[in-house]
Order: sequence, then structure tokens, then C-alpha cells
Amino acid sequence: MAAFAVTGRAGAVPPDLILHSGNFITVDSAQPAAQAVAIARGRFVAVGSNDEILPLATGSTRKIHLEGKTVVPGFIDAHTHPASSGVQHLKSVDCDLRSVQAIQQAIRERAAKTLPGEWVFGFKYDDTKTEEGRALTREDLDAAAPNHPVLIRHRGGHSTYVNSAAIRKAGVAENIADPAGGHYGRDASGRLNGKAEERASEPFSKAAPQSFSAADWREGVRIISKMMTKTGVTSVHDTGGGPESLRAYQDVRDEGGLGLRVYCLIRYAALDQLIAAGVRTGLGDDWVRVGAVKLMCDGSISERTARLSQPYVGRPKDYGILVTPEPELYEQARKAQLAGWQIGTHSNGDAAIDITLRVYERLQAEAPRRDPRFRLEHCTVLNDSLIRRIKAIGAIPNPFSTYVYYHGEKMREYGAERLQWMFAVRSLLDAGIRVTQTSDYPPGPFEPMMALQSSVTRTDIKGNVWGPKQRITVEEAIRVGTLHGAYAPYEENHKGSIEAGKLADLVVLGQDPRRVDPSMLIKIPIERTMAGGRWVFES
Repeated sequence: MAAFAVTGRAGAVPPDLILHSGNFITVDSAQPAAQAVAIARGRFVAVGSNDEILPLATGSTRKIHLEGKTVVPGFIDAHTHPASSGVQHLKSVDCDLRSVQAIQQAIRERAAKTLPGEWVFGFKYDDTKTEEGRALTREDLDAAAPNHPVLIRHRGGHSTYVNSAAIRKAGVAENIADPAGGHYGRDASGRLNGKAEERASEPFSKAAPQSFSAADWREGVRIISKMMTKTGVTSVHDTGGGPESLRAYQDVRDEGGLGLRVYCLIRYAALDQLIAAGVRTGLGDDWVRVGAVKLMCDGSISERTARLSQPYVGRPKDYGILVTPEPELYEQARKAQLAGWQIGTHSNGDAAIDITLRVYERLQAEAPRRDPRFRLEHCTVLNDSLIRRIKAIGAIPNPFSTYVYYHGEKMREYGAERLQWMFAVRSLLDAGIRVTQTSDYPPGPFEPMMALQSSVTRTDIKGNVWGPKQRITVEEAIRVGTLHGAYAPYEENHKGSIEAGKLADLVVLGQDPRRVDPSMLIKIPIERTMAGGRWVFES
């Protein structure tokens, strides 16, 4: 048996719980492995061998024999949209279906329960996942719901698909020009085909504002908390939050129904409101904390609108969409920097990352802050020069972790050479950069085991390999998905590894991920999930 050194001690606080006879992957470089942990008041108080930890028990300590099961720190999804996706699961049609016909049927069924003239909403539609091999059209949606305006959002979040009633309701003319930072799809005759990308979606969003009550938001948080803890996620960075979701997280936390810790990034549109209230990054507690302000530079990887320096394969004039021009992005970031906020900017393509880094570099030259931990949300298409600049300014890249596996059919539009620099976790780690694990759910699935397999194998669901030079090891993938996710919100001293003094967040796995075929990582069952010393999921 390997030797284990005990770290921490129960002291005056007797442990409430001891987990023993396990295979702990601690992600603590000082003590990478352990057999047992003692937990008190929601934190680890000691980590070590059975012989060292079991004697700490008192008459009131519960003891659980793990029977050799592997335990890892709770996974941290560093870019996702829990509250908003939760209310969508509650109120919208889930269009993650595999044929246009199935989507039409789901819309038809919802329309039958909706008063004529009222909006029907859908989400999680993916144009590359249907068997017809084509995108939804306004005619498809007209046939499904002729008496209702319909608005379906792509799972990537940057495009909407609408029917004729929605076009009329929004007052969008057939000859409307593309707005700056947006694009309307058209058929061969020049007629609107029902697709609106980026800022072209705004007229429809204004005409069809989905309104959710405080009770809806709370129920949405409950739904998504159960969905995510079931997969081993114990902390999330909600990168589309606002006052309504922040309130919902706190309400559900107070009632004892929140199984996830939330670092809630705030949409730029709500920044003035929170600055006026004296709120800034860091306010909160170990369960719900105000995060960075969220800015937007360019488009989407899954919808192929990210702003690139070279055009998309097969689309020689298409470089993607720049949503926010650099001068405007700078002014938004400057306001946040001067008000003491951390900043996270959605920047996918290499051209957008270049712009975002220029903004960050300018801010640090003009109004420097110690350890700003600028965030690059997605940070997908990189090169050596961009990585050097990321390292120099200490920025944190948050690339998609399940995309290679789940969205492989889209990767060919980026080309083999560019794929060598997409989701560049290997290159970022080699440069000493604390890259994180993210799903961006709904755009990507949030299962951590899928993220591990995608990062370790760089192989999609059909066996195609995309960018093999960016493969990482299982141990590295676990660290990226735990401790690095804690660093991004200044919480590395509180969670992300199994160490005495840290929050008792962990996952019990059905197999040791280091000892299975990497192509089977996704099959490893999640047996239990713990947050703060409490089981929030048990299979």
C-alpha cells in the first residue's frame, strides 16, 4: 500500500463524517493521493490514510466505507448558463431532436396548448444534428404552427429561427438590411428564410420578450441544480446572470434546494444597476457570489459565426461576425475596470481574441489593477502570439470542453490546420496558463466525463480526430476541471482540491478514470456527488 501523509487535523472540531477506504485523487500537489478524509461543518479537516483518519472519529461521527471507489474533487463548470437554461427547460420546447419532422411535432403539440396569436418558444435546436441535413425554415415552422408566432433559439444561443407570423409580429420587412453585427438568412429568391443571426435577432426578442416570474426562476434553478449535480458538477460560473437569476439562486439556497455553488457573472446590460447599488465582483458567500461582468465581442463556434482572421472553409468571403466593435468594447470594459469588477469577454475567434486582449492590455496600461484575472470566455481559435499575450497579462481562457466530442460534425468548417489551435488546452497548459473546463450549456453538454474524454482523446462521437496535438492526460483534465476552475473566480484557496480547510465538494466515481480506455471515459458512472459535506446526488 502506498504511504499517505495526513494533512490537517480535526483539532477542537470533531468530524461529522469520515469517508474511508477510498481511492482519492486529491489534485493537491503536496499530497496527490489519499485513502480517507474527515469532514466537519462542510469542510475537509483532515486528509490521509485510513490509519490516520479513522482514529479522529468520535461517537457522533458517521463513517462511510467507500469500498475502494475513486473520489475526485467536485467538478467546476467555468462557463455555463444554469438559471436561464433552467427556466427554458420549464417554459420552452426542448428542440434537441433528430429530425425536422420531430421538431415540427413538438412545436405543434405546444401550439395546441397555447392560445392562438401567443408566442411558442423553443430552445436547444441544432442545425447540424437533424437527419435531413438542412436548417429549419420559416415554412417548416409555418406548417407546424400557422396560428402562432414561433421563435426557436439555436442551442449555440446566437441565432433564432422564426415563422411568418413571428416576422409579421416583429414588423420585420422582407427587404430589411442586415444590422451591424447581425445577418438575416434568405432563400434563393431573396426572401427571408426565418433565420436571424446575432443582432439580427433583436427585433424578434423585443417583440417576444419571454417573461418569467420569480417563482419560475426559482423552479428553473431547482431543475438545473438537480440535472448538473447528477453528473458531478458542484460549482458553476453562470456567465449570463442578472438580478433575477441572482435572486433566484439566493432564494433556492435559503430554502436548502441549491446543490451547486454559483459564481454569477452579470450581463453588461445590468451593470449600471448593480454599480448604483454598490455591488461588485466578490460580494456573497461560498454558495452564491457575484462574479465578473460579461461582455460580448464576437459570434459562436457551434453556429460558425465566430470572428476569424481567415475565412471559413468553403466560405471564402465569410470571416464571421464582430458583435461589438473595439471602441465600444473598450468603453464597456473601462467602466467595469474603474468600478472594481472582474471582466469576462466572450471572444471565440482569433480576430476577436486579439481585439479583447488589446482592450485588456490598454486597461492595464491606463488604469492598472493588481491581479485582475481578465477572463477570455471561450477563447477558441488561438496561435502562439495570442498565447504569449494571454500569459503576459495573466488572463484566464475558458474554452469549450465537450465540443470536439459532441460538435465534431461542425469542425470541418474550420479546417484541419486551424483545429490544431482550437480548444488549445495542451498549448495553454504548456505555457503555464490556468485554462478551465466549460460546457457553455445549452450550447455544449455539461457532463464532466464527456469533457474529460473530449479533452483527452480529441475524438468526436463518430471516431473522427480533430486537433490531436492538443490532447492532454486524464490527470491534467481533472485538474483543469477542478482546481483551475476555482482559480478563475479567486477561489483556489477554498475549493478545487481535496485539502484540509477547503470546502468538502467531491464526486464518487464508478471507475478510476486513469485506468480505463480513454474512449470509455464518458461511460464512467457518477455514483455520488457531495457539496459542503452533504450528498446532493446519490445513484
